[in-house]
Amino acid sequence: MSLEKAKVGASASIKTASEMTLDATNWQIYRRLLKYLKPLKWLFMLSLLGNAIYAGASALMAKSMDYLVNAIQSPTEESRIFVPLIIIGVFFMRGIGAFLGTFFIAKVGASIVHEIRQEVFFRYLRLPSRFYDANNAGHLVSKLTFNASQVTGAATDAVTVSVREGLTVVGLMSVMFYENWRLTLIFLSVGPLIGLVVGSVSKRFRKLSQRIMNSMGDVTHVASEALSGYRVVRIFGGEAYEKDRFRVASLNNLNQSLKMELTKAASTPVVQVLISVSIAILVWLALAPEVQGDMSAGSFIAFITAATTMAKPIRQLTQVNATIQRGVAAAKDLFSVLDLDAEADSGKLEVSRVRGELELRHLFFRYTAESNWVLKDVNVKIPAGSTVALVGRSGSGKSTLASLIPRFYEPTQGEILLDGQRLDNYALHSLRDQISLVTQQVTLFNDTIKRNIAYGVLADLDDNRIEDAARKAYALSFIEQLPQGMETEVGDNGVLLSGGQRQRLAIARALLKDSPILIFDEATSALDTESERHIQDAMDAVMRGRTTLVIAHRLSTIENADLILVMDEGRIIESGTHRELLMAGGLYSQLHRMQFSE
Repeated sequence: MSLEKAKVGASASIKTASEMTLDATNWQIYRRLLKYLKPLKWLFMLSLLGNAIYAGASALMAKSMDYLVNAIQSPTEESRIFVPLIIIGVFFMRGIGAFLGTFFIAKVGASIVHEIRQEVFFRYLRLPSRFYDANNAGHLVSKLTFNASQVTGAATDAVTVSVREGLTVVGLMSVMFYENWRLTLIFLSVGPLIGLVVGSVSKRFRKLSQRIMNSMGDVTHVASEALSGYRVVRIFGGEAYEKDRFRVASLNNLNQSLKMELTKAASTPVVQVLISVSIAILVWLALAPEVQGDMSAGSFIAFITAATTMAKPIRQLTQVNATIQRGVAAAKDLFSVLDLDAEADSGKLEVSRVRGELELRHLFFRYTAESNWVLKDVNVKIPAGSTVALVGRSGSGKSTLASLIPRFYEPTQGEILLDGQRLDNYALHSLRDQISLVTQQVTLFNDTIKRNIAYGVLADLDDNRIEDAARKAYALSFIEQLPQGMETEVGDNGVLLSGGQRQRLAIARALLKDSPILIFDEATSALDTESERHIQDAMDAVMRGRTTLVIAHRLSTIENADLILVMDEGRIIESGTHRELLMAGGLYSQLHRMQFSE
């Protein structure tokens, strides 16, 4: 089966799981986003109050022009005191309103993004293995970082501008109606044209926002691959190739971002021109005596001030549309992840410790409906406490078979029994509590050696048990030579340690868990001969009384196994002890001869 086919098939199934979210309207997505406001409603109300105060101050500023003009035309002692107080009061109101509106909505937005980001990350931790087959890590990280930051804009800046400037427009419109309702109706006639411009621009913003997020995911993906694989890049002279890959991905992101800015920059002047034309028509009409009527000079100035002041909030309202569209597109992408089905966990059976008897009955498996069979009619019974080795050529299905035991994947056909119970009868956490796993690709976290050995549910175990596990894994000898010992930081994925040291820490972690079932997938592949011999002694000791699956390339490490299963093209073609298989003269004997002749 090709990896590309597997990814296409897995991607199709994932899309089906969240298609309702992807097909949702912008209002449905935004309404769902606003549900996160419920626990923050008092902070949101304070923000609304601040924005209302700000908008009221803006309207009051326009209306105060009436008093200012009249005071200039007919100055009095009272007006000399009253007008400056109005100016101070208006700006004080604006300051208080701006602070309340900006700070509290920012706190609301940051809290919403924090909550969504946590939910998406927690959902990542519960999604099935097929999801990770279909998505690369760069795009997944980009969703948590870049996409989440776009939601911040929709939840903070957009709400602040929409509420503040929207209320400002309402306040200014009220002043205009109060001063001259006929001229105000003429001014409003340009509204439908502005609506058409904003509507057409919104559609383009949505498309560009999705493209920007996808291109940002590509940038993250290319960068993470090149940085994590820097040794391969340098030794094989891949700098130029990686530069080109990154340049193409970054250039695509740049082009999409510039298209967004071009649309935003072009739409704003169009709206402003429409507003300026309507204001010019208003001035032309207002200067006609029959239209001006009994308006005083102060009223006329107040009306024109309100109309011209409205240009700024309307411009900001049209500009914030881009922020809203980016945030909605990002929220839709994040919600589509939240709506994916987690790992199937219908099992109810909880056990403290199993005996470890495994039975595979007519087991078939393939990654997608279109791909080839990886496992074909596998039948085997593994007694509790026995050691079973899986050997065979690369691609014969050994690792896939081992992945079915912890239910990283579900069998396509057939069943697996543990102590006579189907695996899917067990609750996932209870099943995985019974299993320890050591793979060829060791995973270490950027933390101390102690925390990497005593990871997860093992974190509360005492230091003596941790040291004992490290000693049995022959890791304590090199740990004690480090400056901080167990408290030494290992770096990103253990980069500060050798391959053999990383492998020994992984084995120590498995030993510390003390599970009844052990899975060693090429666990000694990164060790030198001396370390391998020590580890083999430790593994032999810890395997006693435990059901152990050992996937081995080096046949010398599994000679003492109770049962050796030889796999080829997804089938078990030979089974027996080391001596029996050598005497049979089949594939195992051939592989053994090849290795020892080397």
